[in-house]
Amino acid sequence: MLQSMTGFGKASGTFSNKKITVEIKSLNSKNLDLFVRMPTIYRQNEIELRKLLGKRLDRGKVECNINVELIGDATSQKINQKLISSYYQQLVTISEDLNLPQENLLATLVKMPDVFAAESEELDEEEWNFIVSVLDKAITEHIAFRTAEGQLLAEEFALRIANIKQAFDEIPEYEKSRVDTIKLRIENNLEEFVGISKIDKNRFEQELIYYLEKFDISEEKHRLENHLTYFIETLNKPVSQGKKLGFISQEIGREINTLGSKSYHAEMQKLVVGMKDELEKIKEQILNTL
Repeated sequence: MLQSMTGFGKASGTFSNKKITVEIKSLNSKNLDLFVRMPTIYRQNEIELRKLLGKRLDRGKVECNINVELIGDATSQKINQKLISSYYQQLVTISEDLNLPQENLLATLVKMPDVFAAESEELDEEEWNFIVSVLDKAITEHIAFRTAEGQLLAEEFALRIANIKQAFDEIPEYEKSRVDTIKLRIENNLEEFVGISKIDKNRFEQELIYYLEKFDISEEKHRLENHLTYFIETLNKPVSQGKKLGFISQEIGREINTLGSKSYHAEMQKLVVGMKDELEKIKEQILNTL
């Protein structure tokens, strides 16, 4: 099933005195570009986390944020009592020497450098396993989002291919008049520049057959029909194959362009322009598929 590279997933859980939230966002990219933000204490396991993300998300510009919020009375910071006492003694001395008021010393003290120090922690294996489980849920949510977006894209692609096929099916009704138009144009040019009396009829017929064979579109029609069928078959595969769909759309474009260059018929050219327009709409979105 087709998946979009655009996605969002979020999961959270509580471990001990911490609320842990994992958010995963992604946009389209040719390869897997991972950006991870998390508290310093978890950095030692960043490689493992990247492997988990890469294994399940495959491609895209992926941003993963792990946020930790302390709950209840828990705090990750302590007041450095010795340092604040030293600051206090110095401020009192300065105030007395300069005859300054001492009413707001506490407000000044809490703004002094290093008064609040982060409490050092060691990563607990059980806590990390819990984070991995939350991450797994966030990835699952992310993939579900991608799948839903991919389904919308698949429906649009199927509609565009159907429109191309409809235009393609109208081509045969103009083929006879197309050949007649080409033949008439050649005859008129020869009559104008050479003169009808000087034309060898047998030679003219031979050259005309050769010329028309060069503008035969039967092979292009056959290949285009096969490419359209293959596109839909690939679109309906159980595994998303956005890159392959991109390659097939290039082949479809090549055959449509050849049809346009060989058409020599106003109505056929209109059909070709319509097919090109539908294909461009596919190409615009195919870059956002997994």
